[in-house]
Amino acid sequence: MITIKEVARHAGVSMSTVSYVLSGKRSISEETKRRVEESIVALGYHPNAGARALASNRSQVLGLVVPLRSDHNLPVIMQFVASIVASAREHDYDVLLLTKESGPGEAHRVVARSMADAIVVMDVESADPRIPELRTVDAPVVLLGMPDDHQGLSCVDLDFTTAGRQLAGHLADLGHRSIALIGSHPSVYERGTSYAARLLAGFTSEMAKRDLPASVHSCAPGYDAVAACLDEVLHPDRGTTGLVVHNEAILGQLLLELRRRSLDVPGDVSVIALCPDDLAESLPVPLTSIAVPAAELGSIAVEMVMSRLARDHAPEVRLLQPRLTDRGSTRAR
Repeated sequence: MITIKEVARHAGVSMSTVSYVLSGKRSISEETKRRVEESIVALGYHPNAGARALASNRSQVLGLVVPLRSDHNLPVIMQFVASIVASAREHDYDVLLLTKESGPGEAHRVVARSMADAIVVMDVESADPRIPELRTVDAPVVLLGMPDDHQGLSCVDLDFTTAGRQLAGHLADLGHRSIALIGSHPSVYERGTSYAARLLAGFTSEMAKRDLPASVHSCAPGYDAVAACLDEVLHPDRGTTGLVVHNEAILGQLLLELRRRSLDVPGDVSVIALCPDDLAESLPVPLTSIAVPAAELGSIAVEMVMSRLARDHAPEVRLLQPRLTDRGSTRAR
C-alpha cells in the first residue's frame, strides 16, 4: 500500500507538506500543491481515514438522524438516504445512520464523541422536542424538514403548504366541488409530523378560500384499511369526485380498489397525489402529481452542511417550490 512517505519522495517535498496539502491546515503554494496532488494520483494514494481525521480534527463523517418507524414509507425514505450518502461522498464524507428513535441528547452525544462533524435530522415534527438541544449543538445541524419554531436553525424542505394549496386548487379549477384529502397514517398526524401538518394546512386553507367543504381522511396501509377509507370517502352523501392523496404507501392499493368498484380514473374519479415521480409514473394509472424531490432535497441538505463546515455560515431556510406534472389522471367536471 502506498504511504505518505512515498508520495513525499515522488513529489520532492517533505511528509509534513503532503500532510498540509491533505488537511488544508496551512497555506501551500499552488505549484507545490499541484505537484503533491499529481503524485497522489500517479501513485494511487488513499489517505488513511484515522490519520486524516487526526490531521484535520474532523471525523469526515456526517450523522443522519432518520428514525425508521412503522408508519414510514421505507422506499421513499431510502431515496432521501441514498441522495445524502451520494452527496456526502462527493465531499469525501461518510454517513453514520442513526435509525433508533432518539430524544433530546442524541445529537450532543454523537458530536461530543467525535462520531460526526455535522448532523442532518429527518422526521421533523411541528413542535419537535429536540429543537432546544439542536440549537446548542457544537456542530452544524441541518433539518430536512421545518418545525414551527425554526429560528436559528438551517432547514430545507418542499413547501408542503403551497403543495397542499396547489393540489386542491388543481381539482377545484377543473370544476370539482367535492374533494377529499386522503392523508398519511393516523400516527403521522398524532405525532405532529411537520410535512403532513403543513400540507393539510395548505389543503384546508385553499378549500376555505374557494368556499368548498374540506373532507380529510387519514389512512393506514393494507387492503382492509384502504377499502374502509374509500367506503367513507366515496359515500353517496358526499358526492366526491376528486381525490388528493398524500400517502405513497397506499397509492397502488387505492387504484386497484377503485377499479374493483368499477370506478374509472379519471372518468368517474379524478386522482392527484404528492409522491416521487418514479412512483407516479409506474402505477396502474399514471398519476398527475406534485413530486417529492428527494434527490434534490438530500443534495441541498449536504450542501448546507458543507457550507457551514467551511465557514461561519448563517442559518437559512430553503423551501423548494412544488412542481406539478399532469399525467392525465384528473379531468374537468
